[in-house]
This record gives sequence, C-alpha cells and structure tokens, in this order.
Amino acid sequence: MSAHRLTCRDVMNQRYEIVDGLMTVADALKLMKQKEHRKVIIKKRDDHDEYGMVQLSDISQQVIAKNRAPERVNLYEIMIKPFICVRPEMDIKYCARLFERYGLISAPVVEHDEVIGVVSHNDIVLNWPDSE
Repeated sequence: MSAHRLTCRDVMNQRYEIVDGLMTVADALKLMKQKEHRKVIIKKRDDHDEYGMVQLSDISQQVIAKNRAPERVNLYEIMIKPFICVRPEMDIKYCARLFERYGLISAPVVEHDEVIGVVSHNDIVLNWPDSE
C-alpha cells in the first residue's frame, strides 16, 4: 500500500467555468467549445443559494432532444441544482464509491463553500497508483 493516499485535491481538474445562470445555452456552448470544457458551474445568487451545474449531457437531453433553441434557453432552466459535491481531502477510493452508488460521472470539489475543482472517473483512474 502506498504511504501517500490520493485525495480528490490531488486528482481534481480545472476543466470548468463558473458562469451566471442567465447565460444562454448557446453562449455557454461557445465558451465550452473554446475552452474544451464539458461542464459549467452556475454561480450562487446569494449566500443562501447553492451552486448549479450544466454538463454537455444536460444540453443534449434538455435542449437538443427537445428541439429547443439554445439561444432562447438559459442555463438556470436546465441546470442540476443542488449537485453532489466532494471534499478536497476525500480519499479517491471513497469518491469512486460515491460515484458508483449515485451514478455520477463527475463531481465538483468544494472547500470553504467555494468550488475549487472537479473530479471525474477519468481523473481517478488515470491517477490511480500502479500496483507495487
């Protein structure tokens, strides 16, 4: 067993943008394509609000499949809110178990009520230590 355990902080990525929920899906898609991101995090409106999240799969299911015009749909209309998030110090084996239990592909990493990264199955698997 490795002396250093891997945490979500160790493997998290920065492949997301934090945006306003009033942004249209069309504008979000332009930003996501430009930055090569697969998700956007929706800002809180106030201290009592929660973050939201829109992934490419949400756009596919809630906009494209329903034949809605992306320039007429705001992110807040299709966002996941609240979402399951993880702590930065969570061991990645527990993160993987959480993903399996709830059918997640990724989760924002939140510290002091701020999103500091995102962890995905890919991040976990690609950073898993080789057998010793």
